[in-house]
Amino acid sequence: MTFLAMSSQRSLFMLQKSQLEFEKNLIMNQTIWLTQEMDARAELLQGENPGSYDLDNDAYYVSLQKQEEHLQTQMQSLDDQIAILGDFVSSSKSAINTNLKNSCGLNLIGG
Repeated sequence: MTFLAMSSQRSLFMLQKSQLEFEKNLIMNQTIWLTQEMDARAELLQGENPGSYDLDNDAYYVSLQKQEEHLQTQMQSLDDQIAILGDFVSSSKSAINTNLKNSCGLNLIGG
């Protein structure tokens, strides 16, 4: 019975890890879009005011930068969580294998 509970827990960890990886991909796509939007905004401002544009004073550009920073922080957090869940999956696999071997050994001895 312990094997089934441990196997179910491992499956849950794997599912959670997959969900976090999906969220990370969504954030990466948002970050790519923000970068493209920032580049387009910089080109627009440069075209309007060649040589005298200041991105730090453009509210829209600054807003995009802050959003990108926030997404980068979220992505780092997700990376940390994914690594932790990966460790849990690996250790639970070892524990499941050990438990299964012990169960089989006990059945052979007792049976």
